Amino acid sequence: MSRTIRPACRLIALASLLLAVACGEPVATPEPVYLRVAGGMAMGQLIEELAAAYHEQSPGVSIEVTAPGTQFGLDALRAGEVDLAMASWLPPGSRESNSSEGGIDPRWQRTAFARDGIALVVHPSNPVDGLGLLQLQDLYSGRLDEWVALSGRTGLGYVQPVSREEGSGTRAAFEALVMGERQVVPLAVLAVSDQAVVEYVAGHRNAIGYVAMSAVSAEVKALKVEGELPTVDSTSRGSYPLTHELFLVTAGPPSKALQAFLDYLLSPAGQQIVGQHFRRIK
Repeated sequence: MSRTIRPACRLIALASLLLAVACGEPVATPEPVYLRVAGGMAMGQLIEELAAAYHEQSPGVSIEVTAPGTQFGLDALRAGEVDLAMASWLPPGSRESNSSEGGIDPRWQRTAFARDGIALVVHPSNPVDGLGLLQLQDLYSGRLDEWVALSGRTGLGYVQPVSREEGSGTRAAFEALVMGERQVVPLAVLAVSDQAVVEYVAGHRNAIGYVAMSAVSAEVKALKVEGELPTVDSTSRGSYPLTHELFLVTAGPPSKALQAFLDYLLSPAGQQIVGQHFRRIK
C-alpha cells in the first residue's frame, strides 16, 4: 500500500530516540548511549534519581552510577574507566597530579550543580549547641580533649572525634575548611560513610562527627558553627561557614551526550530534583 509523499519533511523527537521522517522515508535511529558515573557517596542517590529521570525523557541514554567515594571517582576518570566523576570537593587551584592526594588535571572540566553544607553532629544529650572554627580545630587536632572545657559540665568525659576515611570528598572539604595546616588526631574513629558517622555518634555520648547536611537525622544533634546552623537558607546565603559546591568532572570537553546530561542537571527540571537533596545551584 503506497503512502502519499508530503512536500515537507517532519522531524519527530521522542526524548533521545529520534525518528526522522524525510519525505516519507525513515532514517535509522542512533545507537544507544551508555554513560558511567562514579564518585562521592553523598551524591550517589541524587545522581541515580537524576539519571532515572533523564532516561525517561531520553530512553536511548543509560547511565550507570557507583558511589564509593570522591577519590575513587577521580582516579577512575583519570584511568578512563568512567565518563563523569562526582566530587564533593576539588582543590581551589587545579593542578595536574597522579597522586591520590593531589589536585586534578588542568585539562579536566568541572560543573558545579549543587551546594551542600558539612554538619557537625553530637549525641542529643550533649549540652553543647555550637562551636567556633578554632574550637573545631582544637577538638579534631586533639588540643582540646575534654567536653567539660566547652560545656562546663562533667560526665561526658573525653572527646571522641569521628572522621571520614581517606579518599572521602567530605573529609577533604572538612580538612580544607576547618583544619587548615593542622592534622586530624590519630585517635579519631574513621567511618566509611555518613551513615556510619551518624550511627557511631548516636551510640556514644562523648563523640563528635561531621557529615553531609542531608545525612543529619533525629538520632543526632547538629551544632551551630560560628553561630549558624547548617540549613538550606544558610548554605544558600553562604553564611554557614562549611558550605561547599558539589561537582561533576569530565576529562576534557564533554561529548555531546555528556553535555546534554549536564545541561539537564542545570535545567529547571534537574534542579528541582537537586533541591530535594541539596541546595540548588540555580
